Amino acid sequence: MHELRNQILCGDCVEVLQKAKEPFADLVFADPPFNIGYKYDKYHDEKANDHYLAWTRDWIGQCVRVLKPSGSIYIAIGDEYAAQIKLILEDEHKLSLRNWIIWHYTFGQQTKTKFARSHTHILYFVKDAKRFTFNDDVVRVISDRQKKYRDKRANPTGKIPDDVWNEYARICGTFSERTGHPCQMPESLLARIIRVSSNEGDWVLDPFCGSGVTATVAHKLGRRYTTIDLSEDYVEAAKKRIADSVGLTHEVESEGWTEHADAELRWLFGENKVPLSQLCESRFLLTLFTKKLNQRLQKKCPYTTEQVSKRLKRLGSSLSPLDAAKSLEMEASGVEE
Repeated sequence: MHELRNQILCGDCVEVLQKAKEPFADLVFADPPFNIGYKYDKYHDEKANDHYLAWTRDWIGQCVRVLKPSGSIYIAIGDEYAAQIKLILEDEHKLSLRNWIIWHYTFGQQTKTKFARSHTHILYFVKDAKRFTFNDDVVRVISDRQKKYRDKRANPTGKIPDDVWNEYARICGTFSERTGHPCQMPESLLARIIRVSSNEGDWVLDPFCGSGVTATVAHKLGRRYTTIDLSEDYVEAAKKRIADSVGLTHEVESEGWTEHADAELRWLFGENKVPLSQLCESRFLLTLFTKKLNQRLQKKCPYTTEQVSKRLKRLGSSLSPLDAAKSLEMEASGVEE
């Protein structure tokens, strides 16, 4: 399996994965083409229904085959094929559904004759319903009981997030993450999935490289990765993205903050949905927040609440992509008839 480890490969994912002789992936995340006419570099996204479903069965089959017995698989998909993919995983491969997640975002496709679409389905399955990785402690968020009431009965580590995720903005044209790929997932969303369903050193597979976000986040979080794409340009861009992330642990300011720590701070702030003023003014909430940040970063010298408060205030309005998105004009995604 050494030829697949930490690789961004150019080719057909079905053909590449067929060469693997045994299961190697602890986690699969797939964001396949939705078959709705997106303009990709090398892939035609308007196939006949039967053709698309046959191909979907092929790539899912290979992903399930290389998934370890204790592994998890997440598939992001649109309305058109979410139900069919659920049945393929459940009925044909006998996997167990853990969650049907809805990623709700702003800047959805605007329409004239129906409600605007502003969500993506994320289907979360495991091979073994009794043996799988779910690191709830690193993805828990501050609960309403803690935010509003300081209820001592509340779990001190917070609550497990709901299955509707509305804290992750769709990547807009002016976001610093934007690579130019037509369908790009936010790093923060992938970080939640990779954290909760894999451990450091585990192997993450993404059969559709795209912008390279899965491999990049897996690399940042200390996981091995394999990702595949038909496009030479997408592959080269993803390799550069990985290379650019190598130096993220270097200090960028005298206070000892790094680019990765800043990213984690932004992700955590967005996930916990506590207004900046409330967070910095409440010793109780700031202490909870700081503990969560230090848990994620695993620093030898953890940040203090004072350091975290100071950094939060300095980053200010740039903290939340959702807030930044509100100040942008609607992306020119077209108006559907």
